Amino acid sequence: MIDDMAQVVQIIPIPAFKDNYIWLIHNNHYAIVVDPGDAAVVNNTLTKLNLTLQTILITHHHQDHIGGVDLLLETHPEAKVFAPKNESYAFAHQPVGEPDTIDLGNWMNTSRVIDVPGHTLGHVAYYIKQNQQEWLFCGDTLFGAGCGRLFEGTPTQMMQSLEKLTALPENTLVFCTREYTLHNINFALTLEPNNQALINRHQQTTDLINLGKPTLPSTIKLELATNPFLRSDSVEIQSSLQLNKPTQLETFSKTRLLRNSY
Repeated sequence: MIDDMAQVVQIIPIPAFKDNYIWLIHNNHYAIVVDPGDAAVVNNTLTKLNLTLQTILITHHHQDHIGGVDLLLETHPEAKVFAPKNESYAFAHQPVGEPDTIDLGNWMNTSRVIDVPGHTLGHVAYYIKQNQQEWLFCGDTLFGAGCGRLFEGTPTQMMQSLEKLTALPENTLVFCTREYTLHNINFALTLEPNNQALINRHQQTTDLINLGKPTLPSTIKLELATNPFLRSDSVEIQSSLQLNKPTQLETFSKTRLLRNSY
C-alpha cells in the first residue's frame, strides 16, 4: 500500500499552444492538472510518467484553459473537475468559489479557493499549503511582472483581486499560466527604469530563457518588488505615466491601458 502523504509532490509545467503552461502536480502515482487547454500534451505527460489523473482545476472559462477537459474526461472518467461557480461550463464539474476548500485526495492537502474577478468576472485562484511550501495557481490574474487583461472586469476589481493575492505569505510560489515574463519586464522597465530589483530580474529572466527554462514559478515577494501592477504607489511609475498626485487606481488603470498596446 502506498503511504500517500509520504510521497514527494512535484509540480511540472507542460507547455501548450504558443506560450501557455498547464501545471501538473503529481506524486509519481496520481496527478492534478490546472487549466488543461490541450488534452494531447497532458495525456502524453501522464503516459510518459505513468500517472493517473485524479483532479482537474479550472480557474476561468477561456478556451485555452478548458479546451482539453472533455477529452481528458473521456480518457480519465474518474477524474474530478472543479470550476468557478460564477461561470458556466458544459462539462460535469463541482462549482467552487470563495471561501470553499477542496479535497485533493489523501496525498495532498486541501486547496483554498480565492475569488479573483477582473480578467473574467468568475475567475478563481487555488492556494495550497504542501511540503512546507505555499503554492498559488492564479490562472490569468497575476503574471510574472504583469497581470491579465480586463476582458470582463473593471480596474477596481482587478486591483482588489491582486491585493488578495499579495496578502498571501511572501514566499508563496506563484504558478502563472503564461510565459509573458520577459515581455512584461521590458514594459515595466519603461515605467521604472531605476528599479534595481527589476533590472536584476531582467537579467535572471533572460538567462533562464537562453537556457530554455521556464521563468516561473515566481513568488509574491518578487512580484511585489518588480510588478508594476502591484506598485501603483511608486513615485517613479507615477512620474513616467505623467500623473500628478494620482490615486493608486488611476495609476493602475493607466498602466493597464499602456500595457494593452505594448
